[in-house]
Amino acid sequence: MNIKEQLLNLKPYQPGKPIEEVKREYGLDKIVKLASNENPYGCSEKAKEAVKNNIDSFAIYPDGYATELREKLAKHLGVDGTQLLFGNGSDDVIHIITTALLAPGKNTVMANPTFSQYKHNAVIEGAEVREVELIEGNHDLDGMLQQIDENTEIIWVCSPNNPTGVYVNSDKLHRFLKQVPEHVLIIMDEAYYEFAAKEQDYPNTVSLLNDYPNLLILRTFSKAYGLGGLRVGYAIGNSDFINKIEPVRQPFNSNRVGQIAASAALDDQDFIKAYVEKNKQGLQQFYKFCEEHKLSYYPSFGNFILINFEQSGDEVFHYLLERGFIVRSGNPLGFPNSVRITVGTEEQNRELIALLTEMLENQKN
Repeated sequence: MNIKEQLLNLKPYQPGKPIEEVKREYGLDKIVKLASNENPYGCSEKAKEAVKNNIDSFAIYPDGYATELREKLAKHLGVDGTQLLFGNGSDDVIHIITTALLAPGKNTVMANPTFSQYKHNAVIEGAEVREVELIEGNHDLDGMLQQIDENTEIIWVCSPNNPTGVYVNSDKLHRFLKQVPEHVLIIMDEAYYEFAAKEQDYPNTVSLLNDYPNLLILRTFSKAYGLGGLRVGYAIGNSDFINKIEPVRQPFNSNRVGQIAASAALDDQDFIKAYVEKNKQGLQQFYKFCEEHKLSYYPSFGNFILINFEQSGDEVFHYLLERGFIVRSGNPLGFPNSVRITVGTEEQNRELIALLTEMLENQKN
């Protein structure tokens, strides 16, 4: 069997360690997972109730077009339903887009470091990947523009960026959009949109869709909505473009349970507002810790924080793992001396910070 050559040196995505595995490995009873930017408060009670009320429907295939969720989300966003593309999480939407547009001889432009799946999927399609280093955690948009040529198909902007948590402000984005050629698809990945949306200079990208037919926005129900286990991501864009790439989408790629829960979750914006506020308070806990110990970090507009410990991120990761906290080493994320920590509850943050403080004090002695 002749497997694509580009797959031979490509590693599968490595998620954070599962809780049960860590319990067995280290003989621990209590594990706190703060590695995958999940909502520590779970999801809306309305979503849970909706799923309970539909238990008897699980034997039936889902609506392949996600009609109910499509109509409700379109109204929530102020767009037409034909402007939406649903996926089995944003990862699936990224896969659909790269399959539709990328091939050998084509190239794609992205920041470095940023979300790994842009590059991963591009490599699978045999396209050239052009990476531009971040500047103080943010996209070097001018540098990215310089990488565009006639063979460029996609340019990726992750805002807020994973893993740094920094976003591209409205003025910078407007200047950037005006300079990107019309043949290039501009993808704004806004997986952490809800955490940054209230910032005064955070761009209202949905309002720009009419002016830029080559703009596509990615969002998800996995982060703020707390439905990561049900895998519902989506794209918002030009109806004609969405229609053209729809054939790549698998027939039932958004499952029945996910559609039911996401639709109900949209009705509980108070849950989102409360979580966003708690997340801000949690970030302040980590900022205070960093400042007390003179650790550098990026002010984050997501539900996570990247902290530079000036030592191996793998070592910090293992120190916490042995004590029941799962975080994400910055090593595979492009920041080898850092650790990315999901903001947890006030109590979880306090316990984690106490462990980190103990670690740093022991290193001084």
